[in-house]
Order: sequence, then C-alpha cells, then structure tokens
Amino acid sequence: MLLVLADGRLPSGGHAHSGGLEAAIASGRVRDVAQVGEFLRGRLATSGLVAAAFAASACARTGRWLDLDGGLDARTPSPALRKASRAQGRALMRAGRAMWAVPDIGREPHHPVALGVLAHAAGLGPLEAAVAAAHGTVTGPASAAVRLLGLDPYAVHAVIAGLAPDIDRVAADAAARVHDPVDDLPAAGAPLLDIGAELHATWEVRLFAS
Repeated sequence: MLLVLADGRLPSGGHAHSGGLEAAIASGRVRDVAQVGEFLRGRLATSGLVAAAFAASACARTGRWLDLDGGLDARTPSPALRKASRAQGRALMRAGRAMWAVPDIGREPHHPVALGVLAHAAGLGPLEAAVAAAHGTVTGPASAAVRLLGLDPYAVHAVIAGLAPDIDRVAADAAARVHDPVDDLPAAGAPLLDIGAELHATWEVRLFAS
C-alpha cells in the first residue's frame, strides 16, 4: 500500500508541480545535477520535514484533521504555495476515493493532510505516511529537473538514491512527533521558496503550476 501511495504515477497532480524548482532555475540558483541535489536536500530539511510531520499526524489523529490543516496554513505564508498545496490535496483525495473508503474532512485539505488521511484509509501507519511525504518532497522536483534542465535521468536518480538515508531520518523524526500539539509540530521555513512561488505565480508562461 505504501508503494501505491508513493507511486509517482498516482493521479494526484504532482506531475504539474516542480516544488519551487522552476523558479529556482529561472533565478539562476540551480543549473546542474549537483545544484539540484543541494536544492532537494534543502527542500527535504524544510518543506519535507513539515510535510512528513503533518502527514504522520493526520494518519494518527483521525478527527483532528481540521486542526492540522489550520496548522499548515499558518506554516505556509505564500498564498501561491497554499493554493498549490490544496490543489494537490484535492487531486490526491479524488484519487484516494477511487481506491479506499476515505472520510469527508469538511474542506479541501493541504496535500500533507490529505496524504495522512489516505494513508490511514489504506491501513498504513504514521511512519509510512511520513515516508511517502518525505519521498514525494524530493522525487517531484527531481522529475521536474530532468524536464527543465534536460539532465541525465540516471544522474538525477542517483541523487535521489543518495538522499535515501536522509529521507528515512526525516520520516522517523516526523513519525516520532505524532502526539505533539499542532503548534509544536515542525515549522521549518524556506523563505526563498515562498518568494519564488509568488514570483512564479505572476509568470504568463510556465511549464509547472508551482
């Protein structure tokens, strides 16, 4: 079930999002495989940790999803990123309802909350939800990097493989905090991603939605 949930072919809309990489490339901060690796490592340590913690908590805390969703709103200062997260959450919930009995949580949730809800519906635990979230944080932008920069996909996947221990560590850290109050969950920020997302949203021509 974890493989189903983490599969990049799951029709959850992730292929339309670069996780901020398109804006980073346009600004000149990312130009090659090595810099893609640095970008992914930074994204995993910030957005990835937050996503993994909220996905794990959403999987463990049935009935408290709205509190978690509000907590993610507070951790997402960029309106463009909030919109992108909810768009992916909506698509993920639609995909999940085709496979499992998924409850209605009362709103279109942020993507990590939707991921945790689906993980619970699929019979997975908080650690698996955190793994799927942390994994998706790097694989989505990595796939976008191949398309945006014309990079060797084998080299990019080697970068992902090198990040595997970090993904496992972030997921374990996130899963260990499922009983923390929402306000105490990770709130690691990435200001350049926020700024880039707002600039990216103004572009008339772009390959990715975010």
